[in-house]
Amino acid sequence: MGCGMAKSEQLKKCEKAIRAALLIQRWYRQYVARLEMRRRCTWNIFQSIEYAGEQDQIKLYNFFGYLMDHFTPASSERNLISHIFRENNICRDIEWERYFCYKSIEVPDIYTGPHLTFPMTICGASELVEAFKHKQQLHSRYVLQLLGETWRLLRILPNINHVSTCHTKEITICGDLHGHLEDLLLVFYKNGLPSSEKPYVFNGDFVDRGKYSLEILLILFAFLLVYPNDVHLNRGNHEDHIVNLRYGFTKEVLGKYRVHGKKILKLLQKIFGWLPLATVIDQKVLIVHGGISDTTDLNLIAEVDRHKYVSALRPAMRSGQAVNGSGYQNMDDDEQDSGPVEGRRRVRSLTHHSPGLGPRHDLQRRSLHNLPVSSHVNCSVEEELKRRRRQAGFNQSYGDLKKSVSSDSDPESGEIMETYGHEWKQIVDVLWSDPMPQDGCMPNEVRGGGCYWGPDVTEKVLRRHNLQLLIRSHECKQDGYEFCHNRRVLTIFSASNYYEVGSNRGAYIRMGPDLVPHFIQYQASRTSRDLTLRQSVGQTERSALRALREQLFVHKSDLIGAFQEYDPKNTGTISLKHWASATERVLKLGLPWRVLRSQLVNYTHDGMLDYQQWIRELSITEPKPEMSNTSILETMYKNHSNLETIFRIIDTDHSGLISFEEFHQTWKLLSSHLKTEISDKAIADLALSIDFNKDGSIDINEFMEAFRLVDLSAHM
Repeated sequence: MGCGMAKSEQLKKCEKAIRAALLIQRWYRQYVARLEMRRRCTWNIFQSIEYAGEQDQIKLYNFFGYLMDHFTPASSERNLISHIFRENNICRDIEWERYFCYKSIEVPDIYTGPHLTFPMTICGASELVEAFKHKQQLHSRYVLQLLGETWRLLRILPNINHVSTCHTKEITICGDLHGHLEDLLLVFYKNGLPSSEKPYVFNGDFVDRGKYSLEILLILFAFLLVYPNDVHLNRGNHEDHIVNLRYGFTKEVLGKYRVHGKKILKLLQKIFGWLPLATVIDQKVLIVHGGISDTTDLNLIAEVDRHKYVSALRPAMRSGQAVNGSGYQNMDDDEQDSGPVEGRRRVRSLTHHSPGLGPRHDLQRRSLHNLPVSSHVNCSVEEELKRRRRQAGFNQSYGDLKKSVSSDSDPESGEIMETYGHEWKQIVDVLWSDPMPQDGCMPNEVRGGGCYWGPDVTEKVLRRHNLQLLIRSHECKQDGYEFCHNRRVLTIFSASNYYEVGSNRGAYIRMGPDLVPHFIQYQASRTSRDLTLRQSVGQTERSALRALREQLFVHKSDLIGAFQEYDPKNTGTISLKHWASATERVLKLGLPWRVLRSQLVNYTHDGMLDYQQWIRELSITEPKPEMSNTSILETMYKNHSNLETIFRIIDTDHSGLISFEEFHQTWKLLSSHLKTEISDKAIADLALSIDFNKDGSIDINEFMEAFRLVDLSAHM
């Protein structure tokens, strides 16, 4: 009996232990699931804000293209932005050699950085890696010399590099680096430096967003010169001088090289246009930066003159026109940015579609300043634009007009300018496109460029070219990589901690003769490696919510207007369902607002939200409350990236200063782009209020800092 009772007691204890273990296991699974849901919401916030910025950039550039095509060369609006459209690769090579000559640049004795010799050697490339690891800066003489040698090599490379594996070596494939030098150095530490036995493919987006984009380029170019058959660089959508104006690379170069920065940028602009567009491994694996579309044709991509597309945001001209009275552009004139390039280029939409031919219109190009004086003194620039279109007999908006594929005759040159539209679309698609889960091919309206393509398109393109796998980058992935389309498409992303410390891992691929990808993941920041899952998710979530609150704050007037539509009786309250609907309608970020409600809405009363109080308690405030013009402040907050881009375009000498008149033109361009009226007096008052040293010019960096949003909750 005693023995039986002991066994019974043991069984009960075991059952209790098992039940306890099951409860703990269930709790832990729920805990991890909640963390994963928070992580995914955080990810969606970061990605939606990032893509909205890219869409704004493309819209702004399309607007500039409209001004270039339909304003007279003498107009001040066109003259302000004309220099960014110069096809500077049409000049003779001898002019480039003279312009970028490094021999006259002296290296002082106090310089302690690396001294490069050419032809580049593995010792020189390794020395460069060590120097950048210790935060040393390469002298501008060596920068120009290294870039010049890279340009000469890239010119002889094909559009599509073909590489082969063998039984003794694997190919390493890296995705976006975006100025994250720590990630590149970690890849080299874990995987080894590039060599004949250790070939690499780097799949674009080397620059922008991070602080060390130029260092990454110089390292990659150095190894390319040493191992031209074993280091392969694909172009990304950020290897584009127009994109660089917004996302930081232009500012980085000019900050590091104040004297020769402009020459370095111009040479890099030329180099970006010569970067190959794709790499194929063993005739079976295609590597492109963005992706494909239903019209992708590798045979056509292999034949295009890629260097014509200095910016993939704008198609090249089919027929050339003499510049400065000759067949090439004079570099001395370009250095002074003396005037616009004559001739016209048609603009197409960057979204994936093929509109039919529209009617031809012989548009008379005008300047806003040459129009008859309107009886409406305070008429906005957009009204003037509309009136000019009506006078020209063409009543479309610039957004509609740019979709037309018909060529227009230039009344000044008597020459018909056409574009390589089909070629251009091929390049845009491989640089900007993203995969989607459903079949088909549609415009990528989230980014504003390229397309979304489905599994059926992947199957069709791979089968047409006898390929088995497409490797692409372009999208940040939480684990550093991701398969889709029945494992026929693989995304690789190599910049860890991209949005925030702990936000994502980086990864690279090793691929041998069996063409099976093997992934190596990492996080470059020691801080992120020391964080627990809960700490990592919490830190990233706080950063994402801070960025989202900024977006909510800068749209507060639009939000109040949208909320009031659901509050016809002016009670000051709306339901949470209506709050979510109105918020999405205003911000257009595609976020799960009901899921985010608990982090963004602190309290409700009977399920109703006091939206006026909610707006006041967003914990974001203006650091310069003495600037009292509410409309211009809100415009600034909402469009600070667009404004900074326009600033840097207008600041042609890269001095960091623009005059009051240029400041006025900046706001006029922005208000015309946004179809918003901002009075001359408001602009003048703003200029005076931020001219702190009263020298009659505006400092760009001080201006942007003056309007920087501050999160009060971070200082409480």
